[in-house]
Amino acid sequence: MTAETRATADFWFDPLCPWAWIASRWMKEVEQVRDVDTNFHLMSLAYLNADKDISEDYRKSLTYGPVRVCQAAAEAHGDEVLDRLYTELGTRFHNDGRERSRETVEEALVSAGLPDSLADAMDDDSYDEAIKKSHHAGMDQVGVDVGTPVISVEGVAFFGPVVTPIPRGEEAGRLWDGVRLVAGVEGFYELKRSRTVDPTFE
Repeated sequence: MTAETRATADFWFDPLCPWAWIASRWMKEVEQVRDVDTNFHLMSLAYLNADKDISEDYRKSLTYGPVRVCQAAAEAHGDEVLDRLYTELGTRFHNDGRERSRETVEEALVSAGLPDSLADAMDDDSYDEAIKKSHHAGMDQVGVDVGTPVISVEGVAFFGPVVTPIPRGEEAGRLWDGVRLVAGVEGFYELKRSRTVDPTFE
């Protein structure tokens, strides 16, 4: 299959979200078994929930910091760095349970082949307007009652998939096939059931 006929998935993420992390690792699995490329884009849980009635504990956990660093990296080195930087941040935040501290972010930057000075962006709100623009590019496609992950498959966007544990190998491919199938049905909006388990990152 040529590059011109490969499928494309656009994926919006906040590095803080465990469900987006799992879905992103699913897409990395899909890339191994299907002809698809994933383009990563930024959204912000802090921005999404700014005016929502959420618990104080959850609100305190939300920060622009890591998203700002991703935005700074993309501006300085191109959007393609988001893939590998997200991998390094997400592995530390979710798999390793590390603090969302400057030290952790600097370590992730270096492992992604980027200068650790980009961590200065954690406290720089000048990146917020660009983050909000990217956020709306994804979230406005799916409405106001959803969060992250958001995935757009060949121009049709959905919230989700919300899945745990991470589908691997051909199982990941079959889930992708299903997502592409429903994306091709005009007027399809939602499949849902109540979630009964916490996210696992294996």
